[in-house]
Amino acid sequence: MKIKVIHGPNLNLLGRREVHIYGPMTLDQIETNMKMVAQQAGFDIDFYQSNSEGDIVDAIQGAMEDSDGIIINPGAYSHYSIAILDALRAVQKPVVEVHLTNIAQREEYRRKSLISEVAVGVVSGFGPYSYHLGLLAMIQILNEIAQQRQMAGGRPTPGNPANR
Repeated sequence: MKIKVIHGPNLNLLGRREVHIYGPMTLDQIETNMKMVAQQAGFDIDFYQSNSEGDIVDAIQGAMEDSDGIIINPGAYSHYSIAILDALRAVQKPVVEVHLTNIAQREEYRRKSLISEVAVGVVSGFGPYSYHLGLLAMIQILNEIAQQRQMAGGRPTPGNPANR
């Protein structure tokens, strides 16, 4: 099984950007750790980062064919991107939303995430470990889906939110 991890705007600057808020770990370091965990669990993992909303939508749509689940940190797009929300809804894959900071404790305009509407769950506030925890959650979700499909003879279980 394959997991697509999508990083939104400015996450390419991790380790250099507002280290007092986002921490010293770089995006490459986060991805290296995630790759190791995914491989140990028997999963393939693919990473994508863009500062452009349309490119992120394209990556989400691409996951429709080549991925079983999506982990996304949409960055600032969390708060207003209906295009990303609609793309995630359209692909019908399980989504885990992650944020390095606890968005509920940030500025008022950062406290609401549109993306949460389609996410199976949201992990925020644990710094780079938000990605790690999000990955563990996605592995569990996908393993449960695979188990349900196996028990149902390969067919998705009707009405199960994990089938998204």
